[in-house]
Amino acid sequence: MKKVSMLLLCTLLFITGCVQDSNDEEVLQNDDTKEETSIVPSYQLSDENYRMILPYKTSAARGVIGNQIANRVDIDEMEEGLRRLSKEVFDPEELYFQEGQYLTSDMIYTWIDELNPKVKEGADEETYQENPRYLSHILEQNYMRHNEDQSVGLAGISLGIAMKSVYRFQTQVGGPYFYKDIPKDEMLSQANEIAHSILQEIRQMEGLGDVPIMIGIYQEEEQASPVPGNFVAKANVPGGSTSIDDWESVNEENILFPSDEGREKYYDDHEIVSSFGNEIAKFFPNYVGLMGEGFYIDEELQKLTIEIPIEFYGKAEVLGFTQYAYGLVQDMFPNYYDLEVNIKTSQQMESLIYRNAGDESPTVHVYD
Repeated sequence: MKKVSMLLLCTLLFITGCVQDSNDEEVLQNDDTKEETSIVPSYQLSDENYRMILPYKTSAARGVIGNQIANRVDIDEMEEGLRRLSKEVFDPEELYFQEGQYLTSDMIYTWIDELNPKVKEGADEETYQENPRYLSHILEQNYMRHNEDQSVGLAGISLGIAMKSVYRFQTQVGGPYFYKDIPKDEMLSQANEIAHSILQEIRQMEGLGDVPIMIGIYQEEEQASPVPGNFVAKANVPGGSTSIDDWESVNEENILFPSDEGREKYYDDHEIVSSFGNEIAKFFPNYVGLMGEGFYIDEELQKLTIEIPIEFYGKAEVLGFTQYAYGLVQDMFPNYYDLEVNIKTSQQMESLIYRNAGDESPTVHVYD
């Protein structure tokens, strides 16, 4: 019981350390509707996260991303990645996050159809191959400013433009699927034209003519990929501008471990993950393997996430496995990046081992 209590105590200390003190709860008014009162919570999880305005407003295009992007890991990475890129433009210490309120579902579906190549129903495979649908989705995020008169106004917009790396299509309903790989340079060329068209449309919308806009180009992975794609380019458009003058490359990668790509690009990290799995396999007969995902910026590992699926036959086995994995994490993994180890069965998460970059010791949580 003492060991379990220590695990829970470590978790509580971790959660407490993540919550940052801030000013008292603020009551604000929306610029557009002075009768609508908004509240900014008095706590934020960390200095790097945006505070959010309450009551929480869902996107005007809620649900579209799930219909347009087939891979769940791409959906999560696109949303989180766009917020990450936005921090370089819209300061999280000064601005608040809100889901996109201007681009509606109908607008996004219409733009996707208009900005993709047209193919007549009943066309043959060659026609589809020559006219792939490049654009999957347009994601909007709003960044809000607290004005001196206690109102909240729009300070900036971030747009994520999701582009396919593989085009999957059928020439007839119920027929076989065909695939076309889309080279990165071809995708970027199309994305540039699409982004300019979207910018022109947005500048004509009421209230958005002078708002700064950050645009990120997201390249999806193929539909069955266990790891997501990544942002590959970004551009900042000043308020009032109707053109995109320069694109800046974004050097981000999500790498699967173990894999041939991981071994070739990041050999040392690949070997650590593989050795970690080998050590677990020596002592736990129910272990069948693990999956690691490394997130890199400019070829430097920022976060390593490992999922270990295993079947347990009692809570004592969960505790024993978690304690053993904890020791391996402490001994084997450097602490210059964030590390997360999720131990799970087919039914649920069993335990979590987490260490922030720079921390000496991991934090452990065993789920009830």
